[in-house]
Amino acid sequence: MLLHVPEVLTKAQVATLRRTLDTGSWVDGAATAGPLAAEAKHNLQFSTESSDYSALSQSIITALERHPLFVSAALPKRILPPMFNRYAGGHTYGNHIDNAVQTDRRNGERILTDVSVTVFLSEPEDYEGGELIVEDTYGSHEVKLPAGDAIVYPSTSLHRVEPVISGERVASFLWVQSLVRDAWHRNMLFNLDMTLLKLRGQIGNTEEIVALTGHYHNLLRQWG
Repeated sequence: MLLHVPEVLTKAQVATLRRTLDTGSWVDGAATAGPLAAEAKHNLQFSTESSDYSALSQSIITALERHPLFVSAALPKRILPPMFNRYAGGHTYGNHIDNAVQTDRRNGERILTDVSVTVFLSEPEDYEGGELIVEDTYGSHEVKLPAGDAIVYPSTSLHRVEPVISGERVASFLWVQSLVRDAWHRNMLFNLDMTLLKLRGQIGNTEEIVALTGHYHNLLRQWG
């Protein structure tokens, strides 16, 4: 499931993040990639050694955890500390699949990655190129969202970032270990949750709605 999550951050929150990021320390993004990905990765990343990094990273986690659409879609068990990248002057990231196992720098724990997330921190009109292209069984999907919006997709997806021809593309990226490992199961639970919300708004908490909500939670127990 490829899901657009709008307004994870307000424009004011984006502006605050950008003021810190724009004056901070950036390093070669390839230094944090695996041997194969490093050959395709040409961008900059905000230094995780920066004194500002932890607060910036936590602000992204807090915003995501408060967004009901993200929580419903990702069903997060653990969220790895978000990082930040910058593309400019032809920077690009060729086709790749994210590593299945990542290390949580907060505690050294190794976790499986089920869901990938990009939170856009530049407005689409501020740069040319830089589209996130996600491949799935239905073809290629081009993503270029307003600042503050996020895209959520399975970490098993082949994806790339097209070259930034002009301007600057800044974003936060992160991975989630989900309570539900199977992407198809997560998709069904998300659709059921969204349908329940609509029905509850239309007819209230009827006996049937309560029963269907119980089915949702029992499926979550079975698949979690």
